[in-house]
Amino acid sequence: MKKVLFVLVLMLSVVTINAQVAKTTTTKAKSTHAVVKVADLPKAITDNVVKDYAGFTIREASSMTANNVVTYHVVVGKGSTTETLVYDKDGMFVKKLAKTAAKHHTAKKK
Repeated sequence: MKKVLFVLVLMLSVVTINAQVAKTTTTKAKSTHAVVKVADLPKAITDNVVKDYAGFTIREASSMTANNVVTYHVVVGKGSTTETLVYDKDGMFVKKLAKTAAKHHTAKKK
């Protein structure tokens, strides 16, 4: 009788562990990140930068896809000030991520 109970508890433990592993592997979101040329950005994004960030230039851009949702991360700069802006797939402004001062490094001449 003790052996039967032990086997039942062991089988129940295995089933529970397998269920937890299956649940965690299916909830992981697939995300992709790709560099986007400034010329390939939606016009709404470039228009927004010109209008709301006068004097700033687009330094780099990338598209992020997570959970089938596409966003654009656009880094704009003016002098040593850098802003990272997030836009949705239609080019609508979502949020500003961070404002940092870029450090200028000068190469030492030999």
